[in-house]
Amino acid sequence: MSEENKAVVRREMEELFNHTGNLDAADEIIASDYVSYEPTSGETRGIEGAKQFASTYREAFPDLENTIEDMVAEGDRVVVRFRARGTHDGDTEAFGPATGKRMEITGITIKRVSDGKIVEAWTNFDALGMMQQLGLIPEVGQEEARAAEGEQEEEKGLMDKAKDKLMGQ
Repeated sequence: MSEENKAVVRREMEELFNHTGNLDAADEIIASDYVSYEPTSGETRGIEGAKQFASTYREAFPDLENTIEDMVAEGDRVVVRFRARGTHDGDTEAFGPATGKRMEITGITIKRVSDGKIVEAWTNFDALGMMQQLGLIPEVGQEEARAAEGEQEEEKGLMDKAKDKLMGQ
């Protein structure tokens, strides 16, 4: 049973989360009572919810490519360590206007499979790293550097004003 469950999860990764895949495959591999738990978007429910979640990523990253780094199965659970990469070339509500920047992240997901379909998923991935790579959140140190630059510009402006006053301008 473990090998069959791994095949279902592999198909989900290939079809739903790769730009070359087919979102309609969700009808065959996602259970109607499917629930996914993912910290950045909360719960995703049902086949249509799974399609919409995957579609958002594929719209934001038209060249989206996911690779399975490791896959382990026991009983009805399949654990996948994955790598995702793509270029943010699509405008979406979730990711805003396209930045044209590349991202590469890793994550882990645990899927529960029943009767040949994925029923539940728990996923964690480097969402912060992704947002930093896209320039949507500053990287550590960038904000301090920007603040320091701003302070220097402000000091220069004050010095220029003081100089002008001293020079009678």
